[in-house]
Amino acid sequence: MPDIVKKFLHTRMRVNDLQATVAFYQKVFGLKVTREHQSPRGSKLVFLSVPNSEEEIEITFFPDSGSVQVQEDLMHLAFEVESMDEFAKHLTEAGYEFSDGPTQSSSGSTFAFVDAPEGYEIEVIEKPKV
Repeated sequence: MPDIVKKFLHTRMRVNDLQATVAFYQKVFGLKVTREHQSPRGSKLVFLSVPNSEEEIEITFFPDSGSVQVQEDLMHLAFEVESMDEFAKHLTEAGYEFSDGPTQSSSGSTFAFVDAPEGYEIEVIEKPKV
């Protein structure tokens, strides 16, 4: 059977503060804004590129839908880093801290979490060196 889906394009996350959220992803993870526009229904959209990946993150501000209330442990994004120690130093210098971890897994990876402004969890993973 041929592939039903051609490729994964983006993940959308709705937020209360578009500018603070975009600044967070730029400052903490080095993501770049690829485009911004307003949808026909009035949502403000900002797309962020992810290094070494074709997929994007779409940050959406649509106050007509009500306030965003992020449920704990609902979903998370995950980024691989070269060094957890270097990322931790960068995170502190950027004015943020881990919300959980770093923790060593049984597979040898080290992982930690940092919370985005709306409360979305972002996992950071350092894979074991082979």
